[in-house]
Amino acid sequence: MNDILNLKFYSGKDLYSDGDIEDELLDIVSKYDDYSEVLKKDDRWPILYHLSPIRHNLLQWYDFKENATILEIGAGCGAITGCLCEKAKKVTCVELSKRRSTINATRNKKYNNFEIMVGNFEDVVIEEKFDYVTLIGVLEYAPSYIKSDNPFNEMLDRIKGYLKPDGKVIIAIENRFGIKYFSGAAEDHTGRLFDGINGYIDVSSVRTFSKKELKELLSNVGFVNQEFYYPLPDYKMPNVVYSDYHLPKRGELSNMAYSYDRDRFGFFNENIVNDCFCDAGIMDFFANSFLVIGDMG
Repeated sequence: MNDILNLKFYSGKDLYSDGDIEDELLDIVSKYDDYSEVLKKDDRWPILYHLSPIRHNLLQWYDFKENATILEIGAGCGAITGCLCEKAKKVTCVELSKRRSTINATRNKKYNNFEIMVGNFEDVVIEEKFDYVTLIGVLEYAPSYIKSDNPFNEMLDRIKGYLKPDGKVIIAIENRFGIKYFSGAAEDHTGRLFDGINGYIDVSSVRTFSKKELKELLSNVGFVNQEFYYPLPDYKMPNVVYSDYHLPKRGELSNMAYSYDRDRFGFFNENIVNDCFCDAGIMDFFANSFLVIGDMG
């Protein structure tokens, strides 16, 4: 594991954590290679989020180029890292937390094609160019770790510097106009109703985007070619991934109103409303989250 963890840029202090449950996660991944029995008995959200194999559905289907190199920014506890290791020749992870990186290194120890650079993204020096850079649940936090008047543009502009000329950025992020937020789910990051819909008033540390806003953001920094996908119910626990080439039809979005991490309201029947969105051809606007793959053309 010492060969996997690169601590050259680690400050000596973990600045982001889910708390003591990460010690439990480390114990679990140290003892087991298969987490199915653990998941049957423990329904806490951090256990499900970090250990569920459903997480791989987000990118398991994607046809990465042969001998691909991938930079995974914000690798966390490694829920996606193993999937990337199976797809690529080499995976380089960047993660702020040493404890999370240790969980990642332990659970994915069977792979010999990845390295975890532990440290703040602002401090880590990476000279290599990659075929892909992934931002899975990361872009929305740019104001928290990028010192800039426009941290989202700055973050994506830096990503361009890590890509080969034909490289691609892969982004997974919530849609601030997702149907669940209208129906009574709290905003994923603030835990409050309607924060995203209301434009994140008095919220400066995090934000998500509509499809139009995200398209414009990517275009403005040079990612002119974009493919939008719609992981449902969302990118965290996707059961199915649609695209602009194949959008869902009436009846295909039943029982998508999940709430894994906290109690929520249900102001209307989402099954019925989803059918209406499908009939009207506007489902992509109200999808709960996006998976976007962009390149510089």
